[in-house]
Amino acid sequence: MGEKPTYVLDETIFVNSLLGDEQVARRIRGSRVVTSLELLDEIRERASRGDPAALAGLIEMYKLRQMEERGEVAEFKVVPTGQPGLAGLVYLSEKLGGVLLTGDSLRALSLKIQGVRVIGVTPSGRMSIEEFFDEHTMSVHLKEGAPPMAKKGRPGEFKLVEIREEPLDPDELRRMAYEILERAKLDPAAFVEIGREGAWVVQIGSYRILVAFPPFSDGIEITAVRPLVKVTLEDYELSGKLKERLRERAEGILVAGPPGAGKTTFASALAEYYSSLGRVVKTLESPRDLQVGPEITQYGRLDGSFENTADLLLLVRPDYVIFDEMRRTGDFQIFVDMRLAGIGMVGVVHCGAPIEAIQRFLGRVDLGLLPHVVDTVVFIRGGRIEKVLSLRITVKLPAGMQDASLARPVVVVSDFETGRPEYEIYTFGDEVVVMPLSRGLPPAHPRERAPPGIRYRLRKRRHSIVLDLGPEHGDAAVTLLDGSRELITLTTDRKGKITLARRSPLGRAIQEAVERGRLRIVEAESRGSPSS
Repeated sequence: MGEKPTYVLDETIFVNSLLGDEQVARRIRGSRVVTSLELLDEIRERASRGDPAALAGLIEMYKLRQMEERGEVAEFKVVPTGQPGLAGLVYLSEKLGGVLLTGDSLRALSLKIQGVRVIGVTPSGRMSIEEFFDEHTMSVHLKEGAPPMAKKGRPGEFKLVEIREEPLDPDELRRMAYEILERAKLDPAAFVEIGREGAWVVQIGSYRILVAFPPFSDGIEITAVRPLVKVTLEDYELSGKLKERLRERAEGILVAGPPGAGKTTFASALAEYYSSLGRVVKTLESPRDLQVGPEITQYGRLDGSFENTADLLLLVRPDYVIFDEMRRTGDFQIFVDMRLAGIGMVGVVHCGAPIEAIQRFLGRVDLGLLPHVVDTVVFIRGGRIEKVLSLRITVKLPAGMQDASLARPVVVVSDFETGRPEYEIYTFGDEVVVMPLSRGLPPAHPRERAPPGIRYRLRKRRHSIVLDLGPEHGDAAVTLLDGSRELITLTTDRKGKITLARRSPLGRAIQEAVERGRLRIVEAESRGSPSS
């Protein structure tokens, strides 16, 4: 029997906890294992600065010493080479006639080209994380020290379940993260969307995977998401009226809804539909989540910016662009610019109510341009179309005003299927007012007739809401009611205004009451008190 080779291990074996990998364990069993003193010093220095991966590397080195004591490896030596980093390891392997063992596939390829004896321990076959998925799994959530969890079901109807009782240990997650990031380097169907210190987002086939390391996160975390189904527009059972709208007229479409509602799935179906009509369709995505055919090109950020991508798209001259996950002000500006350039736009936005999708544009586009930029809002919840809004602009007297001289341009937001106006958007002084129209909103309790109260106007600002009762109600004690339920009693300012934080519990309650047409404001003393 020939003597087993000497293996020289580089830092990727240690910091990724690959001693527990079957490929590594099989090779070093009973063999001589060597690394350089310079590498040990480098890892120790990184660990002293708080690098958790380096600390794991030191622990792996200590495991090798224990394996030597148990006879699992013939010998483990740390040898000074006088050369730093990889150069010292290559020198060591050539001097000892050994084989360099690395977990970096690109490093292994480069060293082979140079004639160095090297073995790359690269992941093959299915990824370990795929074992946590079944046909009902939407996403998998792995965190060190916690049992693995999975979301199972379908968009809008899912539950979080425990996959196993045993918590995940850091070494297991570190090997899994290594496997994912190595796969992203070489797999033609994989690419890195975001790569920053402590955080990676990669797309591998249909899986979108986020890998987070300390100190960015408080422990190693891996989240993998995949689409369960690919649907067509026919699966949504659209009305004939809506089909015609999407086919003939809609060119500024917002697909809106809460996270996990199925917005991206609908946007994918819409992209495929427009492509089937012979239109040139492109997408703007980061990460690339849309499930579309090869005839639809999916673009990410060019030089880290969607603005650069948009400049390129204007030269490509597409008929439609699907803009997934619009969040930043720059994203909305790109939507506006491309729409005004004559390109059909479909934007995907997160929101809790249909009107909020339109409000995301207020302050980012002139009110008069709004209906030319956004003409249709499709609100998705639970994987289904819950509501469709249409926008038009007209010159009229806003609802509730009596003086004809107050007529102004008003954006009317209507229920698309019924044609009933539900909101009016107009300027009042320096503010943009979004006014619910109670006749367009179904009452929460049809039999309940709320008595009249003080007339008011609701103004929404970026971080606050303002209830304007008029100067005749300045410095007045008033009570705010949701139907017959009292919310709060407070005093207006001298101009008759009440200003509240938009995202506070009270602010949210008032906005919900307004949307249901149930908010009443009455004078505090008019509610009556026990007679003395």
